[in-house]
Amino acid sequence: MNLFINAGSSQPIYDQIVEQLKNLILHGVLVAGDTLPSMRLLAKELRVSVITTKRAYEELEREGLIITVIGKGSFVAGGNLSFLKEEVYREIENHLGKAVELAKKAKVTYEELQETLAVYYKGE
Repeated sequence: MNLFINAGSSQPIYDQIVEQLKNLILHGVLVAGDTLPSMRLLAKELRVSVITTKRAYEELEREGLIITVIGKGSFVAGGNLSFLKEEVYREIENHLGKAVELAKKAKVTYEELQETLAVYYKGE
């Protein structure tokens, strides 16, 4: 598993870990039942405190995305993918809403906005 920490980011390190693991689960890289690295191993690999990885795992567990079994480790939980997708959809809607407001203020037509979205979506 390749996680990357941006030390220069204003986003807390534990939150960077949470976000990246959520993305791996959402995109099917990690699936229900997959074993996650131990908190100590992940901390060592990322060169961060065990307290930081513990906080990230606790957050993921609170959200129902992973389960931790004492003596066995942490695993990707099953059945919560729809909740995660819904969270992503809400964030997309929020960003699109702001984009539409800005476009209306700037008198950008619907067609122009749609074309811009297509360019970003298709990566052209």
